[in-house]
Amino acid sequence: MEHRLALQEKLLEEEKHRTQQDNMITAMAADYRSDYHVDLDADDAVCYRGDPDDPTQHGEGVHFPYLEAFRGYAHRVVTEPYREGFLRFIEPETIREGLKTEKILAYRYLAVRNGVEYYEMIRAAGVHAGDDEDGRHLRAIGLGVSIIDAEMRKTMAQQQALNDADLPETTRDHLEKIGASANHLLGLINDILDMSRIESGRMTLKNEEFSFQKLLEAINTMFSGQCQEKGLEYQCRLCSEVADYYIGDDMKLRQVLINILSNAVKFTPAGGRVTFCVERMARFEGKTTLRFVVEDTGIGMSKDLLPHLFDTFSQEDASSTNRYGSTGLGMAITKSIVEMMNGTIDVESEKGVGSTFTVTVTLDESARRDGEDAEEEIRPENLTVLVVDDDPVACEHARLVLEKAGIAAETVSSGAAAVEAVRLRHARRAPYNLILVDWKMPDMDGVETTRRIRELIGKESAIIILTAYRWDDVLEEALQAGVDSFIPKPLFAAAVLEEFSSALKRRSANTDHKPQKAELTGRRILLAEDVPVNAEIMMMVLQTRGMEAELAENGRIAVEKFAAHPAGYYDAVLMDMRMPEMDGLEATRRIRAMDREDAKEIPIIALTANAFDEDVQRSLQAGLNAHLSKPVQPESLYETLESLIKA
Repeated sequence: MEHRLALQEKLLEEEKHRTQQDNMITAMAADYRSDYHVDLDADDAVCYRGDPDDPTQHGEGVHFPYLEAFRGYAHRVVTEPYREGFLRFIEPETIREGLKTEKILAYRYLAVRNGVEYYEMIRAAGVHAGDDEDGRHLRAIGLGVSIIDAEMRKTMAQQQALNDADLPETTRDHLEKIGASANHLLGLINDILDMSRIESGRMTLKNEEFSFQKLLEAINTMFSGQCQEKGLEYQCRLCSEVADYYIGDDMKLRQVLINILSNAVKFTPAGGRVTFCVERMARFEGKTTLRFVVEDTGIGMSKDLLPHLFDTFSQEDASSTNRYGSTGLGMAITKSIVEMMNGTIDVESEKGVGSTFTVTVTLDESARRDGEDAEEEIRPENLTVLVVDDDPVACEHARLVLEKAGIAAETVSSGAAAVEAVRLRHARRAPYNLILVDWKMPDMDGVETTRRIRELIGKESAIIILTAYRWDDVLEEALQAGVDSFIPKPLFAAAVLEEFSSALKRRSANTDHKPQKAELTGRRILLAEDVPVNAEIMMMVLQTRGMEAELAENGRIAVEKFAAHPAGYYDAVLMDMRMPEMDGLEATRRIRAMDREDAKEIPIIALTANAFDEDVQRSLQAGLNAHLSKPVQPESLYETLESLIKA
């Protein structure tokens, strides 16, 4: 009898394990282009969902050696800077150790297929065996690979098309709607990459001023277009007076609303209706409570599902996963964000009738008056500030004070780190508006830090010295080094804005420091780009401003073309970083090494999807002048060329 009971218990445990496995795979499969079930101990994998565009992939239901296949994938598809990290991630011991503390592991990397580069993410989720709690003997894992920016190149083409003055109005309207959706996707990439942090409860919220009107405008542009294409009626109603500006985390609030509205559109058949209502519920002590109601006439949900709707991996049935693409994670994440905002989310639904979601959040009120001129001189939400202080407590205090006022702030703990941070920002053509530097620091004090920053970027950013001491003795030296002003500690946001405003006015009065811009018409640009569609778009963008573009299909050809023409023939080089035969870094090194007068001075600008600090550092070390991330915005490209080409 005891043996039969033990056997029955084992069978029940096996069934529980299979159910967990199926739920996990089902939830992951909706969001991934390929999914696998892997037995780590047996080194055995089976594909649950394959990628029809990958002829090298194993077929669905076919078992294969796990490590051999994924290591081959790493060497075939994953780019060199990310390959070592990918190989470490897929090691069984790495997965076992990681799943001891995390529910889901993730690694994002740059991949290349058919000459096109894009980012992918690989994620692993585990199922414990029996009473195993330490993760040492995981019976199996679910492994998923997703493309997280495959539309980036299409988005780039669409963005460039908005610059065509002859574009029909209808086409322009369609492209603007596509652009709004694409911009939102790009703005959320960082949140998507940090999904594991959200799921583990380590998410943080920003506290900065934002335009509520622009938030609603972006959402309405996105969903009015989606509903029109699907044959749905869409209405957005302001059910009461709301302010133009609030203080909070607009990106997270936007994510909440888009998650809910996306589901409403997804689960409402053609001919239905989606209504979005916004109203102010209360105001008290500088805070406003807003309520957002999303109502649809879609398929609805059963009463049994509603209590579990916000649970992780909750789904009404497996068929809805395949039909509508539900991941089972979206609503759980949405609820987590709302609760971090000290808000609430509720749902009412009836099967076959529709659903109503109600979200209530409280935001800080902005001191900005409704209707105030949007072109005012200082807009805190547009400022990016670097705080330099060797005291970590002072750094954190400054960051909190500035972010409370809606100012984005970064911190570093030394003068050397500040110079490097400024150098990277300058290369990306996204300089800090203001740099706050502590005077008394070891190794490199505030005055010397300022001097080195000015040597690097000139008058590009305002620099203010922070100090708890009298600055009379160092005033003359500091001004000569390039300091714009002084602020005493402790820091107050109002004082920062006031001094920053004063610094801007002093600069405007001093015409000697206004940078001269080069005329772009008639300039000859050497473009190194191996992807034909990218080259065609970039040449069109250059020709729009009257520039002549000559194409080199790879780095080797770019070097040969530069060497074949006399000094001064080209005014600038646009250099893609990933090309066959010779990449952009090596091509730049060879141009810079040539024994001719223009080789050291010609502006060479990196064009790449690699947007991280280490990628920018490699570019600068190779001799590139600037680093523009794809998809390249035309105005950013023009401004970069105007500033780097000799006037």
